[in-house]
Amino acid sequence: MDFSQDHFALFGLPRQYALDPVRLGSRYHEIMAQVHPDKHAHLSDTEQRLAMQWTSRINEAYQVLSKPLSRAKYLLSLAGVDVDHGTQMSGEFLMRQMEMREAVAEARSAGDVTKLEDLHQRMQGELATEYAALERGLAGDTAASTQAVQAGATKLLRQLMFQEKLLQEIDDALSAAEA
Repeated sequence: MDFSQDHFALFGLPRQYALDPVRLGSRYHEIMAQVHPDKHAHLSDTEQRLAMQWTSRINEAYQVLSKPLSRAKYLLSLAGVDVDHGTQMSGEFLMRQMEMREAVAEARSAGDVTKLEDLHQRMQGELATEYAALERGLAGDTAASTQAVQAGATKLLRQLMFQEKLLQEIDDALSAAEA
């Protein structure tokens, strides 16, 4: 195994956004069965440390590739795009986010589980639409190399980060209201 491989190559998967989660999971378990430190307990300290490093590397790669948001971010980073810098968002998007956050705060303070569930469903619908658009934008293994695709995918990715955070806020509010 080669430590310089990207996460996709490590699992023998094409470098693309759309992945088969079953195949990813299967490859993860296959590789972990080969490198798990327990399989190397009888070897030298150096070989045991190497097994630990591989285990850590494989776990990290799996965590990144198994989550659509982190997978898209990683794919763009491989193309040289830093999605963490630059926060240009449309005023319309930011206004909708602010309105949703206010609605969540009001429903939370009122203990309105029905309203929170409605907001949760609405946010999940928006996320599904945005993730589908991201997948279309990053379709194929070379799509992330064009500037136009990178810009569009970066914008969607930044929006998804906001939306995922808002969904977590809604989930937290639901948990508090149901407790």
